[in-house]
Amino acid sequence: MPVILAKYLKDYLNKEVTLQGWVRLKRSSGKIKFIELRDGTAFVQCVLVKGVSGLEALESFEGLTQESAIEVTGTVQHNPRNKTEELLVNTMKVYQIAEPFPITPKEHGVEYLMDRRHLWLRSRRQWAILRIRHEIIKACRCFFDERDFTLIDSPILGPSAAEGSSTLFETDYFGDPAYLTQSGQLYSEAAIAAFKKVYCFGPTFRAEKSKTRRHLTEFWMVEPEMAFVTLNEVMDLAEEFVSYIVDIVLANRKSELALLERDIEPLEKVKRPFVRMTYTEAVDKLHELGSDIKWGDDFGGDDETILTREYDRPIVVHRFPASFKAFYFELDKENPELALGVDILAPEGYGEILGGGERSADIEHLLKRIEEENLPADAYDWYLDLRRYGSVPHGGFGLGVERTVAWICGLHHVRETIPWPRMLSRIYP
Repeated sequence: MPVILAKYLKDYLNKEVTLQGWVRLKRSSGKIKFIELRDGTAFVQCVLVKGVSGLEALESFEGLTQESAIEVTGTVQHNPRNKTEELLVNTMKVYQIAEPFPITPKEHGVEYLMDRRHLWLRSRRQWAILRIRHEIIKACRCFFDERDFTLIDSPILGPSAAEGSSTLFETDYFGDPAYLTQSGQLYSEAAIAAFKKVYCFGPTFRAEKSKTRRHLTEFWMVEPEMAFVTLNEVMDLAEEFVSYIVDIVLANRKSELALLERDIEPLEKVKRPFVRMTYTEAVDKLHELGSDIKWGDDFGGDDETILTREYDRPIVVHRFPASFKAFYFELDKENPELALGVDILAPEGYGEILGGGERSADIEHLLKRIEEENLPADAYDWYLDLRRYGSVPHGGFGLGVERTVAWICGLHHVRETIPWPRMLSRIYP
């Protein structure tokens, strides 16, 4: 008897199969009993009928509780009422009768659910979110693999900062300080001289004491880096990348988006070209919309929300004041006060999901900026070597997986976008 995944049930119509999974709920209606079974790939209705199903299976049904682990064997049949396939059960094997499950259909508070994150993952909503996350991550890898990028894993422990020293997690490394990575970018810059186009994909860490709905202390980023490119080519690739991800999710995960009650019309409008504007133009637009932001200030979450609600597709903002950008950015030759950086802001008020730009190829400029930022020059000596041996114009960006998941799923808070969220006040479970 084949043991199959529930997602393939339609391929076995009128055939006998076995399913393994967990009881989401059960109910009875006269001589007919129903189990909603989930097996990690789908939710399936299993039907037990007196006179058809085995007596042992009917007796086992009575003792089942939510999250009991079972195996059912029966015939796949089509239910014309709900237009889906279901299983007419013949036999049942019970692996475990679960204790009373602490998460019930009643309303639970956020902290209650977060304390039980290990169990909350089983809910239909969290299941749908994390399947979409899986699709986004798969799309990221496919996009770069299809375009001749080479995956180069960057280290999680390093001797220095990539995005400023104020948000570093420090740890002891056999008597010397080491830091959890804020970004794999600097190491990817080293790899482009060997492979021309590379990307890294992994966890990153920011010791930022922020409690906003957009911040985690541990999150995942995909970071491509390319040799022989300028800011315009970086922006072109970033637009193509974001459009590709949205298209893939719409093509492959419409059922999960429907389960989340996500309005997909705004996602269907995510087509190139995106709206492009300089930082200065964005500040002017914000002033028109009532913001009191001053030129030279970085965008806050409220500014991004105000700006993105004005457009039906992502906004590409470029050429920021160098004063709040990282040391490695190339400067605009027409206005050295500006760094050749770029952010992509997602529509519907979701804000920044991607940041990057053109990197400086000038060793003297980098030495000056390292000194200005009061960074330890010796920790960056290897990075400066890249400007001594075959330096070329280059650039790239980083896309935050969790913010992208939040936007595509239509979620209010990033805590639901990752299996085990790490926030300012949460490191359990």
